[in-house]
Amino acid sequence: MIQHVLLALVLQLLVVAVIRSWAAGAFTAAAWVISREITQAEYRWIEHLGNGLRANMPWWGGLDPKVWTRADPWLDWIVPTLAVILAALIGRRFQKRRKSGLRSGDAAP
Repeated sequence: MIQHVLLALVLQLLVVAVIRSWAAGAFTAAAWVISREITQAEYRWIEHLGNGLRANMPWWGGLDPKVWTRADPWLDWIVPTLAVILAALIGRRFQKRRKSGLRSGDAAP
């Protein structure tokens, strides 16, 4: 799970570096970890319910509650998502402080 958090934060920082948006970075990283876990759930569905054949899986197979019975997959997307949201809130706060600090510094004689 720590690796997922670190990868999500790195992805978020890359997006922030390119487009200067903490929210976009958080959305991108969260979408990545969520889609990764849904993909893993699809593989579990194929293995356990689809006789090993992808063709047997319905379009909603990765969202089937039958393949989300353990805590690990849930934590593997929830914890990184919360981490990037927290990083975005902190990053925006520092960004606002920095901008307001520069403005007040400019006003000084």
